Amino acid sequence: MTSLEHGPLILGGNAFGWTSDRDESFAVLDAFLAAGGRSIDTADVYSAWVDGNVGGESEAILGEWMASRGVRDRVVIATKVFSHPERPGLSPDNVRAAVDDSLRRLQTDRLDLYYAHRDDDEVPQEDVAAVFDELVQAGKVREIGLSNFEPARMRSLVAIADAAGLARPTTSQDRYNLVSRDAEAELLPTLADLGLVEVPFPSLASGFLTGKYRPGVDVDSQRAGIAATYLEDPANVALLDVLDDVAAAHGTTVAAVSLAWLRQQPLVAAPLASARTPEQLADLLASVDVELTAGELARLSA
Repeated sequence: MTSLEHGPLILGGNAFGWTSDRDESFAVLDAFLAAGGRSIDTADVYSAWVDGNVGGESEAILGEWMASRGVRDRVVIATKVFSHPERPGLSPDNVRAAVDDSLRRLQTDRLDLYYAHRDDDEVPQEDVAAVFDELVQAGKVREIGLSNFEPARMRSLVAIADAAGLARPTTSQDRYNLVSRDAEAELLPTLADLGLVEVPFPSLASGFLTGKYRPGVDVDSQRAGIAATYLEDPANVALLDVLDDVAAAHGTTVAAVSLAWLRQQPLVAAPLASARTPEQLADLLASVDVELTAGELARLSA
């Protein structure tokens, strides 16, 4: 089980260097810290998909912010290895090089949580377990995470680590939210068996669970195409009505209710969500004070 204290919300860093420039990112990070936030999630690949970027932009912005504010000891930092164009996969040599790259960009000597961003079936799991344990023993990494792993592969990796007395993963990061519930079938029971916690993404379903996407409404957003696909399922349209009712009962927003539902799921360490501006962040932070009743949780889940 993890010893990390994430707080009620984890700030996603995928927007830094993509939809938020340096100054906007600093403003979001300042506001998050001022509001009592502490856990920030990024990856070495963020945001290599943007024209002119090479990957590592998010880490570099986050590192510059921590150094300029002197706040490294006040935050929990998670990043990931596998997907950077120049550091692909989970081979031991690549993981060793990638972690040093990330530490340099983040301007820190240790990561609180280091994820394998994807599974790598070309590398023996014995090697993966050994190199992540090596990083823990060297003090470069506090805890190990897995992201986007199939349950069977997760079980075998943890079994290998346990049998060899190596550091075992504590955390899994996977697709899970009110409208993406596949994790409930096999993944979450696997985490319960293994003693891992879940950090779900995208907690607001690419914006759909903010409530701004409705039938007949056009939204100007880079994620509008993804979010709009949820409207094709009548159950998701019906969910918006329930979210509206629950939000009204609490005097809050649909986004806050959606995040509160996730936060109150048994294995969830904290929901993961990103913000482009301090104004968007305020909508996310509103979820911190929302405690849903058992009836509301059941109604939303249904």
